[in-house]
Formats: sequence, structure tokens, C-alpha cells
Amino acid sequence: MMTKTVAIDCFPESVERYRTGFAIVAIDVIRATTTAVTVVAAGRRCFVAPSAEAAFRLAWTLDNPLLVGELRGEKPYGFDMNNSPAELAVRSDILRPVVLLSSSGTRLMHEAGKCQAAYLACFRNYAFAARFVRHHSRVAVIGAGSRGQFRVEDQMCCAWVGAELMKAGYEPKDTRTAEIIGRWRDVPASACGTGSSAKYLVRSNQARDLEFILTHVNDLGAAFLLNRDEVVIAHGDYNQSDPHTPAPEEQLRIDRL
Repeated sequence: MMTKTVAIDCFPESVERYRTGFAIVAIDVIRATTTAVTVVAAGRRCFVAPSAEAAFRLAWTLDNPLLVGELRGEKPYGFDMNNSPAELAVRSDILRPVVLLSSSGTRLMHEAGKCQAAYLACFRNYAFAARFVRHHSRVAVIGAGSRGQFRVEDQMCCAWVGAELMKAGYEPKDTRTAEIIGRWRDVPASACGTGSSAKYLVRSNQARDLEFILTHVNDLGAAFLLNRDEVVIAHGDYNQSDPHTPAPEEQLRIDRL
């Protein structure tokens, strides 16, 4: 029997190492994957763009799109709003599809979307995402990274996904993966408050997004997949009272929104 393995890595460029034989789980907790899953869970379509130019090209193909994003923390010129999961969670213009751009998270998702199997995870759905990918024998969990750093919150979420897979019999692919899982697997979500991304949100008067991220942990019973540059959702029965109970695979279905 083939040994099941999980690898943890960082940065969009690292996807190239896992194009063959791996399922990719892309993670950018603050804020791109949190925004994307929040948008799609609400029933809105979401497309990810690797650059501002690509975002505008995508927008031209859609009916009344909402351009959402940040570059180096700032809303790009011509965009409707910043990359804010908290704000998008309460917007009522649900029929407007989102085109999402971020400094590194959407580049990671764009690269992952070229692979045979690519999923998104954040604090909101890490446990379900880990269960959903268990039919793959090799999984690479990749953090977006920023300014050459593997950010605290992404290490945490990667470790949580990796720890769930280890419970299911997966082995760490390398020492670095084992070390990250060992360090972060049992820390609370609030531990990401020490990271530079969380401090930036507070410093730039965007603490509402940090509060949203910290108060929405493992609250979505769904897996989110990349169909090229569109995020789609996979539904399944899920027992929220028992986060370690997997949903039967035969009850999962993929719906294109």
C-alpha cells in the first residue's frame, strides 16, 4: 500500500514542485482564502486574478462584477473595495460576481488552479478541507507568504490541516513539515495576533477583518475547489457538534455556482 504523505510549503512559486501527483491546498488566512470562501459560501460567484491587469480582463467578461482586492495592503485604483471578508459577509448585492486580487494569495490560487486538484482552506473550513482531500495519497498544503515570510497565521492553518491528515494516517513528507505541524497544531486561533499581518490590520484600522477571522473558526462544513480561476464549493452532510467526524464521501457533491 502506498504511504500517504502531506507536505507543507510556502509561496506561489512552490506550486511548481507539486504539479504532478499532489493535491494542492492553498492557504492565505489574512485574507484572500478567507475572503474567497466567505464569498462563495454566501452563494456569490468568485474569480481569482494573479494581477490587476488580469482582474480587469476577467471583469470585462462578467455581468456587473465587484472588483475586490489589495496590493501591498492598499485597494488598487479602479477597484470597488478592499479585500475584506467582514464587509463582503454582510453585503446584499449577492448577484454581483467577485473578482478577487491580493498581493500573494490570489497568485497562489491562480497557480494552484492549473493543477489537477486544488482546494482552498482558511480558519473557517480547515477541518472539512482536510477530510475532503483524504482520497488523494499525496497532499501539498501551501501558504501564500508575504515579503519573503511564511506568515504565522498561514503556518498555523497549514499545520492544522496537516495534523488532521496525520490523524487519518498521513506521514509528513519531510522534517520541515513535521516541525511546522508539531509547533502549531495545538495553538489557538488568537496566536496569529502576534504576526505581522494581524498587526498590520490593527495598525491600518482594519481590525474588523481580524476579528472576523478569529471568531469564524471551523464554522463552515464545506470544501472549496478551484476550477481554473473560479472558486466552487463542495457540499456535504457535516456534524458541527463533532468536528472530527468525517462526512461520508458518497454524500459529497460538487456544484458549480
